[in-house]
Amino acid sequence: MIRMSYVARKNVMQPTRTRAVTPEELAQLDQLYHTTKSIRVRTRAQMILLASEQGLLAHEIASIVRRDEQTVRRWIKRFNAEGINGLADRPRPGVEAKTTAAYRKRLLEVVRQRPRTLDLPFSLWSLQRLADFMAEETSIRVSGQTVRRVLKSGGIVLSRPQHTISSPDPEYRVKKRRLKTKEAI
Repeated sequence: MIRMSYVARKNVMQPTRTRAVTPEELAQLDQLYHTTKSIRVRTRAQMILLASEQGLLAHEIASIVRRDEQTVRRWIKRFNAEGINGLADRPRPGVEAKTTAAYRKRLLEVVRQRPRTLDLPFSLWSLQRLADFMAEETSIRVSGQTVRRVLKSGGIVLSRPQHTISSPDPEYRVKKRRLKTKEAI
């Protein structure tokens, strides 16, 4: 029989287990698993459910949820310390949004109007034109991409203008059709 020294035994990883989970917590975890839209939170709830209901160890859970064993241990420890609220993502650092609710509301109002009705020298909106107009009006300067995201969240997508070429010639359409058929041949 091989005996391990005290130091060797100390370095052996003990299995990480969930604390005693109440029936109410199990019901909340099950509901969270079935209703959350966040895949990350769903996977974390699944980890805790597998550990508490089926008594699986971290390496077994890791193979089921396709995560690293250390990741499973981390979420079990966090659940043990913080409960179900610990499964949510923590706030991440970053720049606060420049746009306010009033800015977003005004932008959606402006984009629904024609530029000429606002005494502007152009007839179509572009993202940059909207950003410039809103910067003059609200003193909040954002990029065209930020304007695009705000518009998209409001259900509006700006597309590139489709230019049509026309002619005063009454036979223009017939001639154009003939030209296209010749090019196709």
